Formats: sequence, C-alpha cells, structure tokens
Amino acid sequence: MLIATPQSMHFAEPLALTSGASIRAYDLSYETYGSLNADRSNAVLVCHALNASHHVAGVYAGQPKSEGWWHSMIGPGKPLDTDRFFVIGINNLGSCFGSTGPMHANPDRVDGQVYGASFPVVTVEDWVNAQALLLDRLGIQTLAAVMGGSLGGMQALGWALQYPMRLRHAVVVASAPNLTAENIAFNEVARRAIVTDPDFHGGDFYQHGVLPKRGLRIARMIGHITYLSDDVMNEKFGRQLRSAVSGANEGSYRYSTQEVEFQIESYLRYQGDKFADYFDANTYLLITRALDYFDPARAHGGSLTQALAGAQAKFLLVSFATDWRFAPARSREIVKALLDNQREVSYAEIDAPHGHDAFLLDDARYHAVVRAYFNNVAQEVGA
Repeated sequence: MLIATPQSMHFAEPLALTSGASIRAYDLSYETYGSLNADRSNAVLVCHALNASHHVAGVYAGQPKSEGWWHSMIGPGKPLDTDRFFVIGINNLGSCFGSTGPMHANPDRVDGQVYGASFPVVTVEDWVNAQALLLDRLGIQTLAAVMGGSLGGMQALGWALQYPMRLRHAVVVASAPNLTAENIAFNEVARRAIVTDPDFHGGDFYQHGVLPKRGLRIARMIGHITYLSDDVMNEKFGRQLRSAVSGANEGSYRYSTQEVEFQIESYLRYQGDKFADYFDANTYLLITRALDYFDPARAHGGSLTQALAGAQAKFLLVSFATDWRFAPARSREIVKALLDNQREVSYAEIDAPHGHDAFLLDDARYHAVVRAYFNNVAQEVGA
C-alpha cells in the first residue's frame, strides 16, 4: 500500500501573474511518491484538473478510503510506476485543498481578513510558473515527463511551451489547445449559478458566515452532465424512477414539477450536495476562468502550429471517442500542429463509453498505452 504524506512549501517572494497582479507569501501543497534517482532524471510532474488536488496517488495513513484521484494510474506496478519514477503532485495556487487560495488570509491586510473575492485571477501559465519554482526548490531541473488530464493536460502543454528544455515528455490526456465557445458557455452558466446565489455576497461570503451552496450544487450538476456520455447515463439511469417515491405505484409518476422522480435527478442532486460540502465557490470561479483563458495560439494569430514551434518534448496524446467536452478532434489539432513542426508524437484514441470521465477510469486499453509509453520513458532516463 502506497502511503501518501502531504507537504507544504512557503514562498515569500512575490509571484508575478499573467494579469499584471502579483501574489506574495503564498504556500503550495504537494505530495511525492517513489524515490528520486541519483542523477535526478526520473521525476514526473502530474497536474490536476478542476476539482482535484495534489493527492494523486496512494492513501493517507489510517484512512483506507482516501485514495488519490488517479490511484488507478499511479503507484507501484501501475502504468506510471512509482517503483521506477519519482512522481510529484502539486496543488494549484487558488485552490481550496491546501495551497494559498481565496479561503486564506491576505497578507496585505492588517485585519487578517481572507482574500475572498480579492484573490487575483490566475491562469494555466501562472500555475506552471509556480510549479517550476517548487521544482527548483526540490532540486529538479529536468522532468522525465509532465502528465495531466483535462485541465491538467493544458498544464502539461503549457510546460512544453513555457519551459521547453525542462521536460523530456508531455503526456496530454482528454484535453484541448483551448476551450470551444460551447465549453466557455457551460462554464459561464455554472459561474452565474454561483454568483447569483443570495449567499455569495460578491465573493465575500466568509465574512457573513454563510456558503453559496445552492449555486455550487447547480454548478456541479451542470459540470457533471458534461463529463458523462449519453450512453453511460442511459445505461446507468435510463428513465428509471426512484423506487422509494412515496404515494406512487412502482413505475408510475407522481406528476410533480418539483419532486425528485427520476434516478438521474437523484444522482445529480447527490453529486451537487457532496461537491458543495467540500469545494470553495471562489476557487470554482478562478479555475473555470483559467480554463477559459488558456489559448496558446492566441499570441500567434490563432496558429497552433506557430504556438508549438518552440516545444522540444516528445508527446503522447490520448483522447476518448465519447468525450464530447474535450472531443478527440481537439487532441488531433495538437497532434497535427506537432507534426507540422516535425515533433515526435504518439496518439491513441480510445473507444471507451464513459465520456470525459474516462481519463480517470481503469480502462485496460488506455492503461496499456500509458504503461507502454512510460516503459519507454524509463529506458530513456535509466529509471
């Protein structure tokens, strides 16, 4: 059993942000797994997606149900094998899982108030820069690979562009070079659900002793729908009614506009309630905006080929046929741009039924691709 130990690193020096603002006296939470080899060549950075954290693998001592969010992928003998690689997970700045974020005290305020709505806007580029500073402190100058799924895949792509000489490989899973207008629209509807919650108070709800849970529930429900495929929802729930609907015969409707009648409604409400109990509303706004803003081609007249011209890493891209949030066509855009630049790239499109969530699941074909790729990386770096 891989035991995870949370760690934290403090940075007193200001971090300049893409927005023009800066943040000082911040902390980054992180975890490491495995051992760094003698020449420090076997380090792999794993970047997390929207509602995840630095806890990517293993369990916490005495907490058997505390598996890391990518525990099926990372660990001893797993596709990303911690017996061979030194794996690092870093919680993004602005998160609510340990790194400095809106819930933490603002060092520029003498009254000790938390940042709340005043926390500066952060971008994928800012996260990559902060991660690089933490790796500097760990004495790691070159990474064997940077790996991530969804928003984490954007960070892996950002690494290849911002620090091209510091990574040998980029593993980009179920991701995209930017968000489509439809994806931005979904994010905006979710954000509006939060900011229009009466308990939001302009983002300073902490001072009022309340939480905008209604808005967070709706935001999570919207997001969750987009992470699943139609086939999975039909297979799991179909048009099934809740078996415990009081006052109704089995298989019959209550004909109510407000009661929960269908299994899918009950499932979404459960997911929304659970999310609202642990996630921070301001963090949700920050992270979805970072998703919206990511677009490396924008500085190159919209040309992804030009944007990726400076990348030096070798790439593995993986997409899933039923993922309509980050469709395979978006990964193929990255593949084409890399090939245009004569970069070495491998691509796998997995016919999995699980939608966007497939990147988190234990699909044998998907894991075999990643395992084979990291076997080659291990041989290359002597891990």
